[in-house]
Amino acid sequence: MDVTTCEINEQMTIRAIETSDAEMRDFLFSLGCYEGRTITLISILGSTYIVNISDARYSIDKQLAQAIKV
Repeated sequence: MDVTTCEINEQMTIRAIETSDAEMRDFLFSLGCYEGRTITLISILGSTYIVNISDARYSIDKQLAQAIKV
């Protein structure tokens, strides 16, 4: 299951980052996306996902959201 399949305001635990793109993985790590961290889906605006990670809100696209396995 990834972030795109979650409900709004649902709090989840990040299980893995699954992507073959090293740049994408590094970017997600820079946002604080690590296994075991909590992520909350705040809203969806078109193909943009607003998420809360470690008390910070980020806007990520669908491709990034699909790489975050929960």
